[in-house]
Amino acid sequence: MSFKSFLDFLSLEKNYSKHTITAYENDLKSFKEFISDTYEQHTIDDANYSQIRSWIIELVEAGISNQTINRKISALNSYYKFLLKVEQIGSNPLAKHKALKTSKKVQIPFSEEEITQVLNDLNFDDSFEGLRNKLIIELFYSTGIRRVELVQLKISDVSFSQESLKVRGKRNKERIIPLLASVIDSTERYLVLRNELSKIHDIDHLFLTKKGHKIYETLVYRIINDYFSKASHKVKKSPHILRHSFATHLLNQGADLNAVKELLGHSSLAATQIYTHSSIAELKKVHFKTHPRNK
Repeated sequence: MSFKSFLDFLSLEKNYSKHTITAYENDLKSFKEFISDTYEQHTIDDANYSQIRSWIIELVEAGISNQTINRKISALNSYYKFLLKVEQIGSNPLAKHKALKTSKKVQIPFSEEEITQVLNDLNFDDSFEGLRNKLIIELFYSTGIRRVELVQLKISDVSFSQESLKVRGKRNKERIIPLLASVIDSTERYLVLRNELSKIHDIDHLFLTKKGHKIYETLVYRIINDYFSKASHKVKKSPHILRHSFATHLLNQGADLNAVKELLGHSSLAATQIYTHSSIAELKKVHFKTHPRNK
């Protein structure tokens, strides 16, 4: 069976992004190449677990990380589940496979002081780019949205009357996030200069370059990295760390985990719980300082 039907299924039924679908396709092609070279098979549909395990061993010996290998096997597993669904195979060779162990990387959020330094102490001039960049940072920290979600924002997604933002998350799932009064003010000021651009190509999009095109992900990353490099010595300074900071700081202040889950657009609590380690650390400090038996 060709990969096209499976990739169409991911696109039309699962609403996966083009980037994700391309990654799946590359992983399947990589395994197909291995099967062809090693076992002289021209299809992966009837591969067995022993052959898949040989591929895993080859990837490990090539120095590929366990996390990347798990992603590749996950793509392969999804393909076999699809073949089962359309009755092209009788069993999934990966049905009993266990993922390789990976070490969890602890993402260190920005401190409240670092974020305050960026937003209050650094100089954002009153130019179009200055107001845009400050609004981008404010939105990341006050809403916890993902980078791709910010890039896709439309002007119509901002409700000034309801003081809220409509965000399209993974698989086009929409959620409504409240907006702080300061962010509403920044948005209004930014839109004045946005509308004064000499030419606007992507008229519906909220964030534009100074040439009038919609903003792109690498530029957003560069903006966050540049500003926070002036206030933080952390190794990683990215939009995701701001999202992490948003969640951690809410939890530190006693926010309900389910509420944070909804704001982040997570489908399960398990995804939100990765942000609780910093909150627990904060609780330990409070407990240590205030418990009577510790005095």
